[in-house]
Amino acid sequence: MIHKLLLRSRPELRVALARARPGFRAWRGARPFWAGLFTLAAGVPIIYFPYVGLSPGGLPLALSTTGGAGSLIIGILLVVLGITLWLQQHVRVFAGIAAMLLALASFPMVNFGGMLLGLLCGLVGGSLACAWVPPDTAESLSAADHASAAVPVSESQGER
Repeated sequence: MIHKLLLRSRPELRVALARARPGFRAWRGARPFWAGLFTLAAGVPIIYFPYVGLSPGGLPLALSTTGGAGSLIIGILLVVLGITLWLQQHVRVFAGIAAMLLALASFPMVNFGGMLLGLLCGLVGGSLACAWVPPDTAESLSAADHASAAVPVSESQGER
């Protein structure tokens, strides 16, 4: 609701956003965007939970462990891998495997992988990074699939 009021009061902002959206869409389509976002999001709970004091229902819950340094290292590495997936697409397989291994290592080391949030986001982001195919390769693969769909007639079938 607030963004609608802001756009009504500032038409130049509306024009700028309308121009920026196709550019962002093209940028997002040329890289493993969702893999980077999930990987980056995996680092946040892994870094956050060991350093915060939670009190659900007034009962203090301390998640401070000796893995505090480990959580900082693993979390920062996951954030860096997420940004790397956005900026350096050619290392997507390495970054995806590294993200999955770091997410799995966070389970025993960092409060069950950041309350399972960091673990699951890291596994999904790493899997998406390994599965992503650049758009130009995807087009050539789909063309090859269409070409291989033609069934050749064997010699025994042609003699009938």
